[in-house]
Amino acid sequence: MEQKRENTTATMKDVADMAGVSTATVSRALMSPEKVSAPTRQKVEQAVLSVGYSPHSITRNLKRNESRTLLAIVPDICDPFFSEILRGIEETATERGYLVLIGDCAHQRQNDKTFFDLIITKQIDGMLLLGSDLPFDVSKAEQRNLPPMVMANEFAPELELPTVHIDNLTAAFDAVHYLHQLGHQRIACIAGPEHLPQSQYRLQGYIQALRRCGLTIDNQYIVRGDFTYETGMKGLTTLMSHPAPPSAIFCHSDIMALGVLSQARRVGLDIPRDLSLVGFDNITQASYCFPPLTTVAQPRYDIGREATLLLLEQLYGHSVQSGSRLLASELVIRESTSPPNSTHNRL
Repeated sequence: MEQKRENTTATMKDVADMAGVSTATVSRALMSPEKVSAPTRQKVEQAVLSVGYSPHSITRNLKRNESRTLLAIVPDICDPFFSEILRGIEETATERGYLVLIGDCAHQRQNDKTFFDLIITKQIDGMLLLGSDLPFDVSKAEQRNLPPMVMANEFAPELELPTVHIDNLTAAFDAVHYLHQLGHQRIACIAGPEHLPQSQYRLQGYIQALRRCGLTIDNQYIVRGDFTYETGMKGLTTLMSHPAPPSAIFCHSDIMALGVLSQARRVGLDIPRDLSLVGFDNITQASYCFPPLTTVAQPRYDIGREATLLLLEQLYGHSVQSGSRLLASELVIRESTSPPNSTHNRL
């Protein structure tokens, strides 16, 4: 069996040979990237990961070869959904003497070089991914030279990482089934981005619940967008223009549902008398809006805590298997849902 070379033995010449450039070019690409072309810089960065090269870093603990620093990569720091996950990460890491850096991927192209620099200079010991994508391009072979990683909230099997999340399909199924139990026959869905695994699972849960309840799948009852207020507002307008508008809407996030609430108020729809509404996540605002929102509660703090503990297990040298660690979710019933009103308003 081929013995893996330790990262500390790789040299700048190894990087230069792999990238097909001079050592001077490697030095410029790493220290002054603006002085080399983008293709050359990319070749050098890929070579750095391939050979496991690490420039010197004064931030590491020389005795134990660690920085005591973790990096949490967030899809969008402005989304309130992530606040409790980050609190779980921060408090758990602090208890064990680790610092947490937070990287915002909302502007990924601007930030990916920063993330890359933190990794190759070994200023971080491990990473927590709160989304389904790495903030930089890396092959399977190169991934082995990255610090240990754990996913929190999302699930991306192709990355083969330990993952802490809920069963999104079952949670969505239960929410839609509850609406049917109330008596709703026309149940619509405002879905998240198609490329995200959690959106795919939640949509599958919605569809499976309709089928189990004997309801017809109407593609015009499914509106796609991102996890924003605007998607909820536009989604309501689209759905209520249907010849037979829905009496209930299941949203893939509370933020979307709050957008629906806002737009419903603008157009004179009463929730839940005219339209029942279910969200997903149970963010703080869900219990303080009017009416308070029925929603799927995710154990967000526990997701952050358990993911951090899994990452620390790896840093302590323990073997951690990839795959799912499922935490329980709960449907929280509040005042945005009720049996359907026989005199249903439409726009």
